[in-house]
Amino acid sequence: MTILCVRFQLPPMYEAALPQLLGLLEEFTPVVEALPPDGALADLRGAERYFGRDAVELASVIRVRALALYGVDCVTGAGPGPMLARMALRDARPGLTRAVPEGGEREFLAKKPVAALPGVGTATARTLCEYGLDTLGRVAAAPLSTLQRLVGAKAGRELREKAGGVDRGRVVPNGVSRSLATERPFTRDELDPGRHRRALLSAAGELGSRLRAVDKVCRTLTLTVRYADRSATTRSRTLKEPTAHSAALTRTAYDMYEALGLQRARVRSVALRAEGLAPAEQASHQLTFDPVDEKVRRIEEVADRARAKFGPRAVMPGSLAA
Repeated sequence: MTILCVRFQLPPMYEAALPQLLGLLEEFTPVVEALPPDGALADLRGAERYFGRDAVELASVIRVRALALYGVDCVTGAGPGPMLARMALRDARPGLTRAVPEGGEREFLAKKPVAALPGVGTATARTLCEYGLDTLGRVAAAPLSTLQRLVGAKAGRELREKAGGVDRGRVVPNGVSRSLATERPFTRDELDPGRHRRALLSAAGELGSRLRAVDKVCRTLTLTVRYADRSATTRSRTLKEPTAHSAALTRTAYDMYEALGLQRARVRSVALRAEGLAPAEQASHQLTFDPVDEKVRRIEEVADRARAKFGPRAVMPGSLAA
């Protein structure tokens, strides 16, 4: 076990602490990959030799330091590669690192549903399940020719390798991109898609307002949906043009949500992150002959001034007023 996947339990809107927590990981290894808004991958191959401890023992030290220095707890998954470490993280709990030992990859994956494998979307999972390949153990045991006929030559080969525990991923060191994020937790696990969409509308409106307040636009929008079993799905989409327009952010958030194809999913929270920030004055806007769009943008400016003077709830969409 040489790879750690760490998710820090940061309170909402406290993501500014993530760079400092990444610095904590870098005290053990320089090979750290940020996973905004609250996670990271760390390659501990050199650290295990240097400190004379294995990855699980180092994970305990990291947790203690994060609690002592920043008051932030974390959950950790460990495995021979990044994919396995990420999947182990889903089974982890605070104070207990979930580890996938080398040689035990196939056993760890065998009973997991095929949709649990990173890179397997809703459509692919549905196709595989229709042919009885509903667990990763069954996928790993299936003939390669069968998988390639179902999902394609390249995808079939990669799927069979991953289901068999072959993890060819690498930890790529990076930094935390400049971004803004907001989260909408539900008071209880929420099944209603209408409430999910209202939460996205509220989150996109807040992001747009915050971007305009600092004269920024974003190039990419990321949606994170957290479920009752503590797992999460993250999707990102590059916008047609950099924007801080709340309506454009809302449309993109809705599109990503619909693409997930959630069916009676018990959702614990939804979060949006605006990434690739740039000065608004450097952004271009495609002019249109649609008077409605221009009118909405002018109303948006007036609403921003009202919220700045009377508070964030002074102006809001009617569907959020209830």
